[in-house]
Amino acid sequence: MDFITAIKNKKVVSAKVLGYIILVFLVILSWAVFKILTPKNFGSPGNLLSYFQASLIATVGAVGFYFVMVMGMFDFSIGANIMLSAIVGSVFAGKFGMGYIGLILGCIITGTIVGILNGFLYVNLRIPSMIVTTGLALIYESVANYISGGVEQTLSSELRIFGRMPGDIILALTAFATAYLILNYTKIGTYTYAIGSNEFVAKNMGINIKKYKVAAFIISGAFLGIMSILTISYGSSMVAVTGMASMSRNFIPTMGCFFGLAFKKYGMPLQAIIIGEFVINIIFFGFIALGAPTAIQDVITGITLLIIITLTTKVNKGDIVK
Repeated sequence: MDFITAIKNKKVVSAKVLGYIILVFLVILSWAVFKILTPKNFGSPGNLLSYFQASLIATVGAVGFYFVMVMGMFDFSIGANIMLSAIVGSVFAGKFGMGYIGLILGCIITGTIVGILNGFLYVNLRIPSMIVTTGLALIYESVANYISGGVEQTLSSELRIFGRMPGDIILALTAFATAYLILNYTKIGTYTYAIGSNEFVAKNMGINIKKYKVAAFIISGAFLGIMSILTISYGSSMVAVTGMASMSRNFIPTMGCFFGLAFKKYGMPLQAIIIGEFVINIIFFGFIALGAPTAIQDVITGITLLIIITLTTKVNKGDIVK
């Protein structure tokens, strides 16, 4: 038995090493391409640090959203949640004079409430999560617009510690550590993977499917609330938009989750999300350095990331490490 365990552990370690090699290669490749194309204004050590700092914002939301995606569900209200949470946190911090306590609690509690609503309505209405969250996104946008009064909400300069080092890194690392502990050392994490692997079998094992699907949305909502803290601290303001315009904020956290799903077979989904979001930002800032039009940036970035995800998700039989 000890021999078998040792062999399994060796396979897991080998898989993780291979996963890290692939991710590091993607970072180097994306950096090298743009460094060659525009050597003077891209890719210096200082630039890379700023790219990484910017990537932390979406990464925090992505590690929470991973709990939803790994179960095969989706959420189109990510952007609306971030917008609403940031506006509520800003109002609590500024207008109500609650400072950092208002910012942190306002953002995280709002994000969590949105997660509860998403999960509760999804499991009870029994319609696809994409449809439920699309409809709810419209509602969240309207609520955000009502709370803000149609006016841009600005976070005062003395409350932006999470928009710069070391505040942003400390908050992000705390979020990553929390997600890692939940995923690897709690019943929620175990059941999340069980439901994601085979919902029918999980149900026959006595797992309360509805309960843990709601839990996944709640966790995702809380992490999106933390992401909203970083978002408004980094950008200093938030504008309420309507007509599903908030969906533009869905893209980057979702792409980070694709990295997590792709590298799940290597036993390192959260690490892959962190490095994957960094790769996405390198590509994004690379196009900015080139002065490429926004439309071209979106097209090429989308194609590049689809290629990356396609290559990294291609596995042979027996190669998946559970």
